[in-house]
Amino acid sequence: MTRVVVAGAGIGGLTLAAALRRRGVKVRVLERADKLGPVGAGITVQPNAMLALARIGLADAVARAGEIIEETAILDERGRTLSTMHVGDIARAVGQPAIAIHRTRLHSLLMDAVGEGVVATGRPVSGYTDDPSADQVVALVAGFTDDTSGHLLVGADGLRSAVRAQLAGDGEPRYAGYTSWRGVALSTSKPLCASGRASETWGRGARFGIVPIGHNEVYWFAVADAPPGSSSGATPTTDSRAELLARFGDWHAPIRTLLEATPAENILHTDIADRAPLSHWSKGRVVLLGDAAHPMTPNLGQGGCQAIEDAVVLDACLATGAPVAEALAAYESKRIARANRVVVESRRLGAIAQWSHPMACRLRDALVRVTPTARVARRLEKSMRFEL
Repeated sequence: MTRVVVAGAGIGGLTLAAALRRRGVKVRVLERADKLGPVGAGITVQPNAMLALARIGLADAVARAGEIIEETAILDERGRTLSTMHVGDIARAVGQPAIAIHRTRLHSLLMDAVGEGVVATGRPVSGYTDDPSADQVVALVAGFTDDTSGHLLVGADGLRSAVRAQLAGDGEPRYAGYTSWRGVALSTSKPLCASGRASETWGRGARFGIVPIGHNEVYWFAVADAPPGSSSGATPTTDSRAELLARFGDWHAPIRTLLEATPAENILHTDIADRAPLSHWSKGRVVLLGDAAHPMTPNLGQGGCQAIEDAVVLDACLATGAPVAEALAAYESKRIARANRVVVESRRLGAIAQWSHPMACRLRDALVRVTPTARVARRLEKSMRFEL
């Protein structure tokens, strides 16, 4: 593989670029944003993604930049525990920890691994031309022709991927039925939550998650049933905190404290959507990766993790030296079934967690309480393993 063009400088695109550069492959990343700055709120890099990152020498750096999560819990609105999972034990069994980290730190680590001169900003890819008789594929970027061609184009351009639109033509994403807010609270004195413990509180048609991410910071997220189009998109708005305090301010501690410790202008508000799974991710010299291939709801915390897996597996398949078609077929055979299963399971879990009828919520909470932890742990361990 002589040269690879990647559309999108998100987690998946940068992980792939870092892996390719590590092997000396020429790569150009085309990013739609005019500049790269602070990115998102927080993310948990689960053991499966850490195992993948270890393959390309990045796991230790990620672990140092975040916080190890040893325990996760599901709570009710009053703070009573419905279920506890000792994820640290599972992580030790599979060989890598679960690391909660600010997305900006993860993004910076990946950018450092990619190196200078690889990512070009202000380059929105709108499609591609892939002539079967030619040796190269060309990414279409209005006003630019330099550095847009290669022997492979990887669409890592997210939920509304232009590359996917041309390759699969499957229309708009499907709304999940709920909207979300995300932010990072900074403690200037005492800790805002227990170290190493993440939690998610389930209410009626609403949830609130708390995840310590190191550096005296706590990532939080809130989810509530809402009609489509209710969010402000990725642009923070100053009225989000007031709305959140009205919705969640009387829930258990430290939810109100976290909201009050978060600058209102830094709260992100976006609707949650995914897409129906595809049966193929490639055509000719073009292939999809991450959210462009399998956008999923965040209920299992696997969106970015599956993108990392994609990147490491795709790099390994290309490294065999097989013709492009064979390498992409191998990538699909290793990744599609697993990623699509996560899409389905995540959407199903979200639907249950968002139940709003009082009787249904009482039944749901009771079932969570009585479900054997060992059974859940076995299922979780399977998802936390990674193999090429």
